Amino acid sequence: MQTSKGDTEVVISPSLSSRHYPSGLNSHFISNSVTFSEYVQHCRQLIAQVRADKGLSGLDKIIDGNAPFELRPTEGYVAGKDKTYRRGILLTHGLSDSPYFMRHLAAFFQENGFLVMVVLLPGHGTQPGDLLDENWQEWASTVDYGVNQLSVEVDEVYLGGFSAGGALSLYQSMRDQRVRGLFLFAPALSVSPKAALANLHKLYSWFAPSAKWLNVHLDNDIYKYESFPKNAAAQMYALTSVIKKQLAKNELTIPIFVAVSQDDATVNTSATIELMRNAPNISNKLVYYYSDPEKTPTGFEKDKIEYVYSVLSDKRIGSSAHTAIVVPDEDEYYGEHGEYKNCLHYYPHDMEKYQACLNQVEKVIQGEITKKNLKQGTLRRLMYNPHFSSLKIAMKTFIDKLPST
Repeated sequence: MQTSKGDTEVVISPSLSSRHYPSGLNSHFISNSVTFSEYVQHCRQLIAQVRADKGLSGLDKIIDGNAPFELRPTEGYVAGKDKTYRRGILLTHGLSDSPYFMRHLAAFFQENGFLVMVVLLPGHGTQPGDLLDENWQEWASTVDYGVNQLSVEVDEVYLGGFSAGGALSLYQSMRDQRVRGLFLFAPALSVSPKAALANLHKLYSWFAPSAKWLNVHLDNDIYKYESFPKNAAAQMYALTSVIKKQLAKNELTIPIFVAVSQDDATVNTSATIELMRNAPNISNKLVYYYSDPEKTPTGFEKDKIEYVYSVLSDKRIGSSAHTAIVVPDEDEYYGEHGEYKNCLHYYPHDMEKYQACLNQVEKVIQGEITKKNLKQGTLRRLMYNPHFSSLKIAMKTFIDKLPST
């Protein structure tokens, strides 16, 4: 909503509404028997049905951004020996996110000869309440389905994922020999142990529904849930616990490309660093965004790590952020001049700073929600990567070194 001056109008703390309850339509993976095009169409219809209250003018945009999709390689792609295409990649979004966050990566891989499929995880893309009854096995089933569909058309299967999507991609790779390599962006390989207790609310939330939620927000973001249920945290803890056990038993030998932020406030970056230290493939590459030179990881061979200083004083950027890595600055929704502004860390306890974060331009600092950044002034969580062009160069170099079939 807009005030007469064009500023975003602040609405004080919302109560639970229909969007905070399951729709009953989006808790389970559809079926392994459908084609990918049928799966895409099913998801589009599902999103349209649940989010019809947005009106026809905004609904098409919502459906396009939240629905799974497929991109065929551009002209000049390398044909496969046994299949139509040589390479394909399945991209998986993060927790509470949507396929919108994968669109720029998808375009990059398409341009580099990959058949690209992007899935929508159950519970996502419709309304936050659909995550209340979700479990991580449904997400894993969706990724497995995507690999099955991709493998029909490509000789070499690769997986790429952001945050929870990175964890799911890693999980799939350790149980599926078809996977030839990984592209992980701020993967959620370790979460707070407190998440293990997140579903204790079930003892009493039957009479206090609000107890099911870590936070309840306005959900103004059309491509990502802002309200977050405790069950989502519990499912991520369960998934990462299984992954840790798998890593303890199996050496990860396939090529891995990783991009992480030193300042990530959502996932434990040190867990990813440890993964890369122990992964032996000579092609592995780590892109590391940092704001404190004294805390950068050491011990990596020079060609295995690329350090990117994420502080940009001229743009008032204090650091990178978990939310920033896979989105370029020109993105129309989350980019430098995009319409969405992430100020949730002020809501609803400091509405004055929340409003300043939304509406001020010159005085706002962008970056991760760290103590250091918060002390510098009004902070807006960074939603785009000003170094996305160099990230693409690093990925292209990695791809060029991949072994051929």
